[in-house]
Amino acid sequence: MRRNLIATLTVASSALLFAACTTTPEQAGTGAEGQQPGTTPGAQVQSDQRKSPGSGDLATGKSIPSQRSVYYDYDRFEIKADYRSVVEAHAKYLREHPGAKILIQGNADERGSREYNVGLGQRRSDSVKNALLLLGTKENQIESVSLGEEKPACTDHAEDCWWKNRRGDIRYTGEY
Repeated sequence: MRRNLIATLTVASSALLFAACTTTPEQAGTGAEGQQPGTTPGAQVQSDQRKSPGSGDLATGKSIPSQRSVYYDYDRFEIKADYRSVVEAHAKYLREHPGAKILIQGNADERGSREYNVGLGQRRSDSVKNALLLLGTKENQIESVSLGEEKPACTDHAEDCWWKNRRGDIRYTGEY
């Protein structure tokens, strides 16, 4: 009886503690013209992240890192210093959760041929994958693919939109 009471109290207090905890989005790095992804001049910073069923681990109480995109300069696939902390946070989570798996989706803006953009998107997703592997993540936890220009975050035909499409998106199992 006492054991059941202790177990019930432990579960209840854990649930209250978990419900009381809130997370704030990680700061996104700067995009084109010094803007942050998802913002316009003078606008409030917005997260590019979506809430999804797999956004937390109830067993450990640790949340999957909230920032899920790495943005790139035009025609480049090197991870900028602004996004290294994003990749490091996901590597840490994956090392601590060996059963977790991700899909990295490389994207490109509409400029360039479809074939070129598919190749560039693959190089972008592979750059995130290689960084994660160097940080100790197991290869069987990561899949990298290219979406090329097929899934734009923005469809305007101008630089203040194109930079939003030059990205690598990290998706956990259940989010893709």
